[in-house]
Amino acid sequence: MTSVDYDVQPAPASVLAGSWQVTLVLGVLTVILGIIVGLHPSGSLNVLAVLLGIQMILAGIFHLVRVFDQDERHRIWVGITGLLSIVIGVVLIRHLHLTLAIIGLVIGITWIVQGLTALIGGLAGGVREGRAWWIAFGVISVIAGIVVVAAPVSSLNVLAVLLAICFIVMGALEVTAGFLLRHMIHAAEMTSAQ
Repeated sequence: MTSVDYDVQPAPASVLAGSWQVTLVLGVLTVILGIIVGLHPSGSLNVLAVLLGIQMILAGIFHLVRVFDQDERHRIWVGITGLLSIVIGVVLIRHLHLTLAIIGLVIGITWIVQGLTALIGGLAGGVREGRAWWIAFGVISVIAGIVVVAAPVSSLNVLAVLLAICFIVMGALEVTAGFLLRHMIHAAEMTSAQ
């Protein structure tokens, strides 16, 4: 058996020089997005609901185009799927409150199922390390899921604000990483110049 040694070459300075700028720009854009979502959570959710409706309509059109492909094996089902997708997309755009409630219900039910799974795993002993964490995570997830299912639309507004805070924190960290990367590049250039 032979082993192959791979020499890890450092990234060229030109690649790193551009990467700190990209990291900085992404960080600033993430902070801006966080501020926009934080200032207008319901408006941001409405945009999300409209985009979801548009996606459903586009998927329906795609399926309807596939109906005319002679090689398509299930043309009838593809056509029915396309028509239903278009109808659902129009309903989602037309009734934004209903769309937001559906999104909230899906998130809440997902959290309940996820929490129950973690709780059962922690209580049944399937997880040896950190059982207390799994149990705590399960309880918190089930409670959060029940709260979101009980009031899906207003819960989404709170979740949007929390998401905005996460965006702002992530963006600030990316901006900091961009400046740190720039500092490391300058230090490496000074070292190689000597």
